[in-house]
Amino acid sequence: MNRRSAFRSFLGMVLSSPLLPRQLAAADDDVLGPVNVHEFEEAAKRKLHKLAYDFIAGGVEDELTLRANREALHHWYLLPRVMTDVSNVDTSVELFGVKLPAPILVAPTGGKNLVLPNAEAIVARACAKTNTLFCTGSGAERAVEDFATVHWWSNTTGQATKTAAVGYAKRIEDRGAKAITVTVDNQYQSNRDRNTRNRFDYGYMQSGVPGDDVRPPAPRNPSKAAMWQPHTPSLTWDYIDWVRGATNLPLILKGVLAPEDAALAVQRGANGIIVSNHGGRQLDGVIATIDALPDVVQAAGGKIPVLMDGGLRRGSDILKALGLGAQAVLVGRAPLWGLGAFGQAGVERVLWLLAAELKLAMALAGKRDLASIDRKLVRRRA
Repeated sequence: MNRRSAFRSFLGMVLSSPLLPRQLAAADDDVLGPVNVHEFEEAAKRKLHKLAYDFIAGGVEDELTLRANREALHHWYLLPRVMTDVSNVDTSVELFGVKLPAPILVAPTGGKNLVLPNAEAIVARACAKTNTLFCTGSGAERAVEDFATVHWWSNTTGQATKTAAVGYAKRIEDRGAKAITVTVDNQYQSNRDRNTRNRFDYGYMQSGVPGDDVRPPAPRNPSKAAMWQPHTPSLTWDYIDWVRGATNLPLILKGVLAPEDAALAVQRGANGIIVSNHGGRQLDGVIATIDALPDVVQAAGGKIPVLMDGGLRRGSDILKALGLGAQAVLVGRAPLWGLGAFGQAGVERVLWLLAAELKLAMALAGKRDLASIDRKLVRRRA
């Protein structure tokens, strides 16, 4: 059996996945070609400009944390249970009043316009098709109409003043967001060697997809190689009070790794935590998210939901995160590989693949629903 035939067999077996867009059953062979997220990355790399690919794929400095996110997942093992009726497997989850068919959200990612014009809206439409919650950084400000049929959270790095924070929170609530996420690990622009080597100009993120005629600017002054550019260095725990007084939307902190910060998040009134190291793109050498997750979950004490992102490429990766206490996960690069390879259909297919793999992994692990997944399912290699 060749690879395509094998995939079609797998397709038939998991056709009942709740995330399957109807049109995928009749999708052309190109979209059905890649059979996993890794192969979508390969397909996207062949199509993307080097500036765009390196911006998305790269990490910071020596990319230790970027690799650690993937490698750490291999240090955790699943311990399945048998003789359990898994004729029906339910992957659905409810988060802050929104019911989703799978515990998989699309993470906020910059640089989508390096892949396709109007990419934020394209991803939003893919999420609407698959009923996936979309966490967006800036697209809702410019493409409200494309967010009308999708559940979405708005992500921000925060605002420097209470007045600005209150205005942002009210504006986002009026536009229909279901929650606000605050990225708390982005105080300054990080030192990304790939971008520096490519003489990457951040204006590209607004101007659109780079073409063959792109002429990188002159080399930067070596003294400015670290790009000492502030985002919100003054952000403190008071931000929670600022926003809480302006909106009833859930406030979720993204970028928490230390259990002490998780405990403070609960104490200060945050509604949720996302265990994240920014995809290995901020401070190099920090802990992998799957390794940080258990201690953060313990510190949160079940009082608020804990989610996770970082390095997730398979349904079994997601199952490990759920076993370690995450209530859901976010994926960032994976949808971008789908976008770069096949546009909206590629994003839909990637999201479906991950949900289908998760459903199958749960069945093979003897877990019929998310409530049956617990810490006993996962073991760490000695």
